[in-house]
Amino acid sequence: MKTIRLVLTLFLLSLGFSLAAPAHAADLHAVLITASNESGATDPRLANYEVTLRRVLRFKSYTYQGSDSGRIGAGQQTLMIGQGHQLEIEGGAHTLSIRIRWTEGGRTLMNTGLTLRAGVPAVLGGPSTGRAEGEVYAVILVAR
Repeated sequence: MKTIRLVLTLFLLSLGFSLAAPAHAADLHAVLITASNESGATDPRLANYEVTLRRVLRFKSYTYQGSDSGRIGAGQQTLMIGQGHQLEIEGGAHTLSIRIRWTEGGRTLMNTGLTLRAGVPAVLGGPSTGRAEGEVYAVILVAR
């Protein structure tokens, strides 16, 4: 009888711990940039991402426009990344798979899904800035 009670107690405790286990959560950092084929140095704040940016976007220079950070987890949050741009992020509870709605001034620029890898930057190429020929917005996302 004691053995059954002990096994039942251990089972209930393990069930309680598995139900109470925290959802997978990670810090998310988002950076809004402009990319251009104009000659010029890349913004020093983007030095850690320059190799990835050149490989993915293939522009000559990159300029920092703004950034915001938050947490990926169950639920939705909004990151205000600068220049009127925001990202509505919805993350899964047990994965780094996220849904992103990128907007500017209420206008949807992109609706997409991504699976992030911790520490590996993901780049979303975006629309023209409308300021200079061939200049576009992009977003760098990094989960930690």
